[in-house]
Amino acid sequence: MTVAIHKVEYYNITVRDQPGEAYRLLSTLHGLGLELHAFTAIPVGPNSTQLTVFPGDRERFAVESGRIGMALDGPYEAFLVQGDDELGALIPIHELLFRANVNVYASTGVADGRGGFGYVIYVKAADFERAAGVLEL
Repeated sequence: MTVAIHKVEYYNITVRDQPGEAYRLLSTLHGLGLELHAFTAIPVGPNSTQLTVFPGDRERFAVESGRIGMALDGPYEAFLVQGDDELGALIPIHELLFRANVNVYASTGVADGRGGFGYVIYVKAADFERAAGVLEL
């Protein structure tokens, strides 16, 4: 089983919960030539949505988003796990974190339908370096 784990930075952008907000953001980023490792959207109240972007080029993302006046919350750190989609693929990763007493407070993942998966792991900032050490990053 092949698994690659990377430290990644992400930013949150809170928008009004209405049709087209993700489209506008993704179109803007595409127009700037900015690639993303991952993207999520979750509700954060009755009228707001939090869009979370994981830029491929952090420095360029910071420059370009600042240039257009995009209101960002972050950067924050997470782990991006990519690998072969096999039964139990995430167990060894979670076991390492568990044995190091690192709490995974959020995660999200998806299988790509072609035999691979992507998975984002969020830990508290105070635990990030310890988790990175356990994951040998």
